[in-house]
Formats: sequence, C-alpha cells, structure tokens
Amino acid sequence: MAEQEKLRIDKYLWAIRLFKTRSLATEACKAGRIKLNGQNLKASAVVKPGDVYQVSKGIEKKVIEVVELLYNRVEAKIAVTKYKDITPEEETYGFKSMFHAPALKRDRGTGRPTKKDRRETDALTDDLFKEEE
Repeated sequence: MAEQEKLRIDKYLWAIRLFKTRSLATEACKAGRIKLNGQNLKASAVVKPGDVYQVSKGIEKKVIEVVELLYNRVEAKIAVTKYKDITPEEETYGFKSMFHAPALKRDRGTGRPTKKDRRETDALTDDLFKEEE
C-alpha cells in the first residue's frame, strides 16, 4: 500500500468530526471505546471502506460504516458524507438525557436529607431511568 492509502482510525474519527481533537480520538482507542467486530482497536489500526465501527462517546453509542476515506479535517457538510451512521434507532434515542430529568433540588437551609427523604428521591430517580418494557 502507498503511504497515502493507509489511514489510521484516530485520524479518520477526527477527520469525520466524531472527536474534537485527534488526541481525544487516540485516548478513546486506548480506553477501548472504539471497536471493530467486537475487538478493541489501537489508534494505529488501518481504516478501509466498508468497515463497521462501534464508537462509544460518553453515554452516546454510534455504529458507523466507512463510505470513503478522509485524510484531512473538512467542514461538517462534507465530513458527514464520508461515513454512514447505522446506529439502531432504539440505541440512538434509548438513553434518557439528564436534560429531560427533573431537577432534584432542596430548599436552602433545610439541612441534610433524612432517610425518608433519601428513599423518596431514590424511588423517583429509579422510576425515571428504569427501562420500559
């Protein structure tokens, strides 16, 4: 393979704008958050068109398929065309964001919560984040 034909996974993930910096993409690879066929990848793994990668970024999980190689970072409109997001719909909207959860605040000066208060709070949060069947 010629040098231009080889492309590292960390550089590709940075170029398609899944990560803000290349070093963040490298750290994600080292932490085992980038997978190919269930196997963790090193940052130096070579990307090929047609490969399907599982990318975990915080609570967000994506499954992407490489459509075309991209060697340099480009604007977002072009970068989106270089991969196909094949994340299942239930995973895309499956997690409940903390932005939609009610704010659990106590009035100032009320002191520490009692055991009863804590149980009520736990019951409320368990109901919010419980999987629907």
